[in-house]
Amino acid sequence: MKPVFRWLWLVFISLALVACTTVKNASATSQASTKSTKRTLAGNGKYFQHDGPADHIPANLDLLPDAVPQDEPLIKAANLPYSALGMSFRPDTRDKPYQAKGRVSWYGKQFHGRQTTSGERYDMFAMTAAHPTLPIPSYARVTNLKNGKSVIVRINDRGPFHKGRLMDLSYAAAYKLDYVRQGSATVKVERVWPDGGDDTSAATRPEAMLKVSNEDTYLKLGSFSRLANAEAHMSTMEKELDAKYDAKLGIVNQDGRYTVRLGPFRSQKAARTVAEALNVENTVLSGGI
Repeated sequence: MKPVFRWLWLVFISLALVACTTVKNASATSQASTKSTKRTLAGNGKYFQHDGPADHIPANLDLLPDAVPQDEPLIKAANLPYSALGMSFRPDTRDKPYQAKGRVSWYGKQFHGRQTTSGERYDMFAMTAAHPTLPIPSYARVTNLKNGKSVIVRINDRGPFHKGRLMDLSYAAAYKLDYVRQGSATVKVERVWPDGGDDTSAATRPEAMLKVSNEDTYLKLGSFSRLANAEAHMSTMEKELDAKYDAKLGIVNQDGRYTVRLGPFRSQKAARTVAEALNVENTVLSGGI
């Protein structure tokens, strides 16, 4: 081989080796970058795709009032059986109590302004929520079991379609429950209904009164104008009270109102002892039930 060709051949081989080395290093850098990105995403791990809080958060969002339960007709198209992500769902449109505990998440700016299942536009700063089977529209009280904070939201959307999630709340509702930073929380969800007068279906816990009959004494745990509300409250009390009181819980209809009561007790003293044990406030002694 002539010297000139030999020289050109050596130059070609050198360039090829440099090129191979450069490609290999670039690949290693890309992999390290990808791993770093994955770790960062996993560490933050609370937003879906490009979701997250808004760029501008309204002032005093914690003072936003809860949703106020209203009598609204159900939206037929939003309450039909449906499938999502390989799962089938059948919305329950019965006027029945609902109570469950589980993990909830929230959704924000990626969905802000998009159409919900109800046909309304999603507003991340409104007190709303998505649930797989509760009627649309309906209302629920959501209580953060870690800090005791509670809100009432209006169900107007479907989701989340995840076996480990019970409900998706709006950003505003999650903000008021103080779990925005964590991304999810363990809560108790209770369906509530609109009602007039002194009905306590949307109250955290009704004021209890000690009612006395001619022979027996009862603790009045709540009075409701709708049977569904009374049943929902009794279901809550069954979970909160000791199992030994289950047989004493009941509902009676008095002049069109449904009273949840605990008893009977053989004496006022026995009733007061139980009232104190249950931490019932403002207990009032009254005759006749």
